[in-house]
Amino acid sequence: MPSRLRLTLAAAGILAMPFTAHAAAFNWQQYKGQTIHVLADNNPVGHMIETNRAAFEKKTGIKVEVDMFTEQQMRQRLVTVEDARSDPVDVFMTLPSREGLQFAKAGWYADLTPLTKDVAPDYDFAGLSPALIAAGTIDGHLTNIPVNIEGPALYYRRDVFQKCGVAVPKTLGDLPAVAQKLRACEPAMTPFVSRGLRDALAYTYSVFFHNMGGQYVVNGKSGLCSSAGLAALSLYGNMMKEYGPPGSVNYTFYQISALYRAGRAAMAFESTNELSNMMQGGARLHDTGITLLPPGPGGSHPTVIDWGLAISTYSKHKGAAWLLIQYLSSPAVQAANQLAGIAAPRADIASQPAVKQWLAGAPVRQEWQNTLAEMAKTGTSEVGYPIAQNPLSRQYFGDAVDKVILGAATPQAACAAADTKLNALIAGHAE
Repeated sequence: MPSRLRLTLAAAGILAMPFTAHAAAFNWQQYKGQTIHVLADNNPVGHMIETNRAAFEKKTGIKVEVDMFTEQQMRQRLVTVEDARSDPVDVFMTLPSREGLQFAKAGWYADLTPLTKDVAPDYDFAGLSPALIAAGTIDGHLTNIPVNIEGPALYYRRDVFQKCGVAVPKTLGDLPAVAQKLRACEPAMTPFVSRGLRDALAYTYSVFFHNMGGQYVVNGKSGLCSSAGLAALSLYGNMMKEYGPPGSVNYTFYQISALYRAGRAAMAFESTNELSNMMQGGARLHDTGITLLPPGPGGSHPTVIDWGLAISTYSKHKGAAWLLIQYLSSPAVQAANQLAGIAAPRADIASQPAVKQWLAGAPVRQEWQNTLAEMAKTGTSEVGYPIAQNPLSRQYFGDAVDKVILGAATPQAACAAADTKLNALIAGHAE
């Protein structure tokens, strides 16, 4: 049976489990007195965990210690702990699209399938995105529970576009001309900003790559240097080099959100998950529009991913850890998250009265919701090469993109050097 079919059938089996049969005896206090440790990324999802910690502790009697790091530092810490097969970490944040295959192969994910038999009556497991549950099910094991849904979107200044007489780009090919007009009209503003940090840019670059018609692997070989790949590399690199901020190769969501929030960027291509940071203080709340990146020759293929919560294989408190994951992914908590700009992986949350009222409070919020809905329908979770060594593949083509941004190599030379490494990586880790 093909592995994709096994994954789908396994996920369907999980969704079909008779959870209500176990719900009647559910007890939030069953692990009272235990302490669990959470490893979190310093992003909106990580802050959501910290925000809900006290309420969870009061509800369960379980003490929660949250260690929060930058994304790279978080993974370095996790690798150290898991390689040692030690138990300082019970729950950790994970990006299935990045490290799912790698962590599963290493045996770091505890299988959550048995734990999902113990759920509160109002949990509604089936209400979680079936696609994300399927993506998180590897070889029949449920590796994580999604706590958000996100993807890169184009934030743009409505007022600046109107003042400058510039239309929102309708195709990828329109981007340079739009940026050039914005620079001529508002020379003090950065026309366009997106990710340039090597290990972070795959998230945004992949949309350019797919919209240009690129495929990361073609007939067992890297497609980075295909005609579509070269077009994407040239466009992304030149947009950042010609119209991005100084030092853009060091930019990830921290710097992008700060630049846009401060009114110093006319366009920002960054995660929908950054809505709350972009709108912080209210200065951008009524002058911002949000849309998908415009389509290219290959069509429109937005990136759509999720952050999930996983339990370490080596945790000695799996039951208590599951209670935390269940609490944070519950309908009530996720409805509150939606009001804070963290999109819930539960489709029915958007129809709740409080959420509908919040969305109606500013046009940018409804556009954000509409953009997310389109991502959920047409998006792809392929960010980088679909192999266990996905994180390393991101470094290789991230280096190529940065060389173009810095003007250190032509797109042809940059991708050729990367493809040599990528083809060796693909050959060494073929599934």
